[in-house]
Amino acid sequence: MKNILALLFTLVAMSSFAQIKMQGTVRDSIGSPLELANIIAINKASNTLESYAITDADGKYVISLGENGSYNIQVSYIGLKSVDETVETKEADITKDFSMVSDNMLDAVELTYDMPVTIKGDTLIYNADSFKSGTERKLEDVLKKLPGVEINTDGQIEVEGKVVNKLMVNGKDFFDGDSKLATKNIPSNAVDKIQVLRNYAEVGQLSGVQNNQDNVAINIKLKEGKENFWFGDVTAGGGVAPSPNDELYMVQPKLFYYSPKYSINVIGDLNNIGEVALTGRDIRNFGGGFRRPSSSSGTNLNLGNNGLRGLTNIDDSQSIESKLGAVNFSYSPNKALDLSGFLIYNANRLKTRQESFVRYTNPELGIPDEETIQTGREATNQGLAKLSASYKPNASNQLDYDVLARISDDSELQNEFSDVVGNTTQLDEAKPFSINQNLNYYYTLNETNIFAFEAQHLIKDEDPFYNVIGLKEEGAFESTATSLGLDTNQNSYNLNQERRVKSNQLDAKLDYYNILNSKSNINLTLGTILSKQEFNSNIFQFLDDGSFFDPTASLTNEEGEVLRNENDTEYNFSDIYLGVHYRLKTGKFTITPGFSVHAYGNKNTQFGETYEENFFRILPDFETQIQFKKSESLTFRYNMQNSFTDVTSLAEGLVLNNYNSLQYGEPSLQNSLSHNLNLRYFSFNLFNYTNVFAFLNYNKNIDQVRSFTNFDNVIRTNTYFNSNFADESVSASGRVQRTFGKLRASMRVGYNYSKSNQFIQDVRSVNETFSQTYSPELRTNFRDAPNVTLSYRYSISDTKQGDNNETQFITNAPSVEFDAYIWKALTFRTDYSYTSQSSNVGPTDSFQTWNASLAYRKDQDAKWEYQLRATNLLNIDSNVNNGSSNISVYSSETFILPRFITFRLTYTL
Repeated sequence: MKNILALLFTLVAMSSFAQIKMQGTVRDSIGSPLELANIIAINKASNTLESYAITDADGKYVISLGENGSYNIQVSYIGLKSVDETVETKEADITKDFSMVSDNMLDAVELTYDMPVTIKGDTLIYNADSFKSGTERKLEDVLKKLPGVEINTDGQIEVEGKVVNKLMVNGKDFFDGDSKLATKNIPSNAVDKIQVLRNYAEVGQLSGVQNNQDNVAINIKLKEGKENFWFGDVTAGGGVAPSPNDELYMVQPKLFYYSPKYSINVIGDLNNIGEVALTGRDIRNFGGGFRRPSSSSGTNLNLGNNGLRGLTNIDDSQSIESKLGAVNFSYSPNKALDLSGFLIYNANRLKTRQESFVRYTNPELGIPDEETIQTGREATNQGLAKLSASYKPNASNQLDYDVLARISDDSELQNEFSDVVGNTTQLDEAKPFSINQNLNYYYTLNETNIFAFEAQHLIKDEDPFYNVIGLKEEGAFESTATSLGLDTNQNSYNLNQERRVKSNQLDAKLDYYNILNSKSNINLTLGTILSKQEFNSNIFQFLDDGSFFDPTASLTNEEGEVLRNENDTEYNFSDIYLGVHYRLKTGKFTITPGFSVHAYGNKNTQFGETYEENFFRILPDFETQIQFKKSESLTFRYNMQNSFTDVTSLAEGLVLNNYNSLQYGEPSLQNSLSHNLNLRYFSFNLFNYTNVFAFLNYNKNIDQVRSFTNFDNVIRTNTYFNSNFADESVSASGRVQRTFGKLRASMRVGYNYSKSNQFIQDVRSVNETFSQTYSPELRTNFRDAPNVTLSYRYSISDTKQGDNNETQFITNAPSVEFDAYIWKALTFRTDYSYTSQSSNVGPTDSFQTWNASLAYRKDQDAKWEYQLRATNLLNIDSNVNNGSSNISVYSSETFILPRFITFRLTYTL
């Protein structure tokens, strides 16, 4: 591996050294420097774009050219006549200045190439063809090559460190703005321009009175000829898995139609090779756009998540079968009305296997070490449907309505062997559904008065069911079984739990904006959050003869009261608030101080007994932004937030999280208060294509809801309380990226420190964790030569658990990606990574992955493509993961998909 990396690095370095530097200054006719003038160099021999640059504030530029060549240099600036000159290079650097004159003094010079990157206000425009080498197939392949743009490990697009939350195609939302679905499916040959819309405002009427610097959208402009015609591709393929009885298959149609009035996007996927278009987690997070409940009020109400939390990451499976059918449409019957919507069906079937070892770090707690082997089967069926309407009859009125419905049918069957507890079989099932509606109306009365009404209504119904069979080995569960009131005179325990959580929440607010002058405005907000949750649960046992048994628990809480094996809880919450914010622009500063006054009321009723609390709270917030330049800013934020727990933490009856984890709530829980500070810096220098961003966050929680944990053998019981001990965390992250000719280098770093209090076996301890991660990367961007990406991740995690236990984990993970476009017909790609994990408490573990593909198409315009792809070439059977929690150190081995070799045929429309 080291030799391969050294060879690739040498090839990259040699390619960069065969360049010379041409630099100078661009001025107007009176000698003033011109900022943001465009310079492009065209290789006259190949008639291709060689290099490009944009002048800085002093009119300076730098471009890289090949030695002993002839280049056509074109210089352009808005309002001035373009310059077109020929430059002959030798082996020495060149200094050359340019002078530009007014438009009426010279004939126009026709620019033969679009500028790769241009900037217009807050919009950054990339010309996609300038970054293509021929190996690209999907949108993500192009995005990875753009300076300042990244695809993160979750498949999301990041620009200047901010996640892109909305993606459009020709101005129309693509599946509600979901970026991951777009990057994996939109064909690269259909993309003309990529417009990055910084400070994006969903509602144009509010763009001048709100701070939108966190909002980044991307609009994909299609090439001419792609409108009013279907485009896309259909891929089909198959192969043979290591087991002779397992045949591999895949069918993936991806079709698109765009016209000025309407658009249709159709995406299908049927395969068992592990290439999942959307995971179950993606579907649960699918919402898109910027329309979401307001969190600016300072209130955070947690409705909880009572679905199946254990659904496995796709990458941690031994086998996968997936199905996806998705249709997205938009229709504009006239200029005032836009209709859009989508239907998505997603289904996954997985088999899993994991072997783990857990060592508890405090021997005095009396918790034995535990070794487990888990095998499981998971099935998820999920459906989503959304309809959106936006009506804009004129510039002063906008009415938006959305309705999103979700339904799923999930199950997880898991067999587990524990050397402490024995064999268990567990079944989790859930069929939750939800309906979410948004209604927004924006009205501009006149130049100085704007009104905005936003409301969201959510109905959610969750019904998880849990069943576990086993547990009657070696007596590990006996005392817990007795506490639950189970019939212990059985050959095995058949324990069941039914739960039902119904949530109904309204979040509404009315904003009034008064524009005082061109520099300032005041914002008044009147809002409310109303919520009702109902929680029912019961624990029961099936006996060996098949009869039903309703146990009576003997477990007691901290006050000595006997706990129930059931729950019947109703929780009502209300927040009525008034917010005041003042926004002032002065020079480079934008200052927004404000506060909100809240009248809170919460009440929960359990088995006829009511717990109620009403109080007032003032929550301040502050934001200031320093705009050094159009593409450089520093932002500071502070806000105080009130957080409220969900109904399951208030319910005083017993709840089974799983066989070795029980909980009961505390009806008198109160809110927690947090102080949040955030500092963010970003800079994008078009002169040398240097992109810098940095974040610093501090959080302090007061009266946080924490848990008391007591162990009986390896069986834990949790209850909740408001802790008087504050928890704190500090995190810092940043990235520097710079382009040097055909090379792009970047360094990403991250630091995180946290201090938390925990309470186990009635003993308080303070845990501290400090982690640091360094990720350098070097990427080439040649048009005609092979490209390579070298990256490395080095991380250290130090955890201090209480007073006596300290653990350290170190991860080293080098990786390389290589792609080549050979003879204008063959595309070869391969990627390799090696991960090593070491610690001071165990041996060093490592694993590696290697994938490769070879594709043939006659030329760029060919309809047919033939591809041979291999994944997990080394046939590694498992990945390892070592780490630590607050009270334990663990090591796990997760078994993954074997080597797959598939042949694929793609037809392009």
